[in-house]
Amino acid sequence: MQGNAGIINFIPLLVIFGIFYFLIIKPQQKKQKEHQEMVTNLKKNDEVVTVGGVHGTVIQVKDKTLNLRIDENTKIEIDKVSIAYLKKVR
Repeated sequence: MQGNAGIINFIPLLVIFGIFYFLIIKPQQKKQKEHQEMVTNLKKNDEVVTVGGVHGTVIQVKDKTLNLRIDENTKIEIDKVSIAYLKKVR
């Protein structure tokens, strides 16, 4: 009888873990995977926004960094992981 009581008391913890997994962990993993795919597929002339809010156009893609043109004569080199999102073309 004591063995069954221990298992029954453990079931609510498993249910709570399952809820956390499907409501928090799984969606975050999906979002991270989508961001990684977006960063991997960046190419020249893509318009992007960095996590710092800088808007620019990709002019060169390297292994871990890329060069952005943010104004006529202003270019910066940033890490790929600092790209927040790709602007949608209208």
